Amino acid sequence: MSQALPRTTLVRAFDTLRLIPSRYATREDSVLADLAEDEAQLADLFDLDNATNERMRGERGLAPGIGVDELVFGIPNFRIINAAFTHARPEGSRFNGPDRGAWYCSLEIETALAEVSFHKTVEYQEIGRFDDSVTYAALLADITSELHDPRGDDRFARCLDPRSYVASQGLAESLLDAGSVGVIYRSARRKAGTNLACFRPAVVGNVRRGDTWRFTWTGTQTPVIEAGQATAKRGGKPRRG
Repeated sequence: MSQALPRTTLVRAFDTLRLIPSRYATREDSVLADLAEDEAQLADLFDLDNATNERMRGERGLAPGIGVDELVFGIPNFRIINAAFTHARPEGSRFNGPDRGAWYCSLEIETALAEVSFHKTVEYQEIGRFDDSVTYAALLADITSELHDPRGDDRFARCLDPRSYVASQGLAESLLDAGSVGVIYRSARRKAGTNLACFRPAVVGNVRRGDTWRFTWTGTQTPVIEAGQATAKRGGKPRRG
């Protein structure tokens, strides 16, 4: 018996926000160019990088979870888009497993900041150390599609469990099999927040760079978040300087 699916909602969302470490967003060409002393050395470095770079493997049709026909090419920031789908976390994320990633983004900057704060803090909890400063860059994207919408549907309450991805990953597998292009859902990290998980690269439109944000942990689990000269605590409303 096939799994029930959520209703769909037409989503027209402009300037959605995805935060990624700024070192991955500052340039489209490879950082290896800065390491090579000549063209021959650069070619060797590229050969080594290509053997393990999941995005490049995916763009050659070698990724296990997504075909090259689904990836995008020839548009601004296409490598960044493709990387979201070919570099899945080993344990997966809320609406994807380990073999295929998704483009996660938020409708509000406060939600995007809360998501990064939570996940980075979990990493530091694992090593028992809260002493770091990391800069993230916002990627803006426009999304206009019919997305599956589990919000307010008790059948899918477990998919928004803040402690587990088991139910949500199972639903995502069913949605992918049914041809879904993505999900709109309530953030588990900010009560008033809304996130999108886009399952298909073609859904992610007009990607461009936005502001940068610095997260600083100084011995506590709550980072200071700075934008320009302003600061905000996780869960608060960021101010601009």
